[in-house]
Amino acid sequence: MNGKSGGKTLTLPKKVKPTPAPASRPANRRARTDGLPPTKPRARGAPASTSTPPAPRPTPSARPVAPAPTRTAPDDGTVRVSKLMSERGLCSRREADAYIERGWVFVDGVKVTELGTRIFATQTITLSRDAQTAQLQSVTILLNKPIGFVSGQPEPGYTPAVTLIVPDNRWKEDEATQRFNPVHLRGLAPAGRLDIDSTGLIVFTQDGRVAKKLIGEDSNVEKEYLVRVEGTLDEGGLKKLNHGLSLDGKALKPAKVSWQNEDQLRFVLREGKKRQIRRMCELVGLKVVGLKRIRIGSVVLGKLPVGQWRYFREDERF
Repeated sequence: MNGKSGGKTLTLPKKVKPTPAPASRPANRRARTDGLPPTKPRARGAPASTSTPPAPRPTPSARPVAPAPTRTAPDDGTVRVSKLMSERGLCSRREADAYIERGWVFVDGVKVTELGTRIFATQTITLSRDAQTAQLQSVTILLNKPIGFVSGQPEPGYTPAVTLIVPDNRWKEDEATQRFNPVHLRGLAPAGRLDIDSTGLIVFTQDGRVAKKLIGEDSNVEKEYLVRVEGTLDEGGLKKLNHGLSLDGKALKPAKVSWQNEDQLRFVLREGKKRQIRRMCELVGLKVVGLKRIRIGSVVLGKLPVGQWRYFREDERF
């Protein structure tokens, strides 16, 4: 049997097999397929290793999650921009947030771009021309609400008074020059309540400044009512109506209550709790059989017919 190695021919004796390679020197070891690095061969006579095979690399841990932002106001004397805007009569809080989102609000000349921004009360807030234009385009509407209509959210079986604000119901003697546009109904909301059994003047507005002035927590605008009553009212009862009654566990603000005629009282209030006048009369033994609001601030109901409306004019003030 002949073989070639290094270019020379070797003659092997017959019936002699090649000497196998020593066991300590394994030839042609198979490549590892487990992904681990190959181990070095153990020296002859060395004891077997007792160490455990290397552990696989740990998977990367997830990135730490930032804690949820707290809503606790910082104790550094700062106030939300939207709150300051409302307190200063620039607009309502809802409008303030909308203006900030549109980039219409500036503090000390720097644009505010993030909702919830806090500043010091001494800083100056200004509105862009776009915001001022939007406010000029907002409308306020005066309606003589009939009995049977609810002033705010609709109740089962009853219709909200805002549905009366359509072109056909506009008062023919309205002195405002603006023309009705369906956009005037967008975001139009009542600025105050007038219960379903009452009639008279109610204000609907798109302007947050008007709403704040009429129904804000610090509102001091007078509302005047004519109230027809049944029952007997002594001098002590009349004094209590003017000052001394409480509703829902809270003392009422002083009112102005006087007789208009033998069965009708005149109320002037600076607050507007739910069904306030009816509940006040019940506390002194009277029953209200008719209630009509005739004035809000300096704006009077006047000759506006029941069920009709007009625009709040630029020369008017509450």
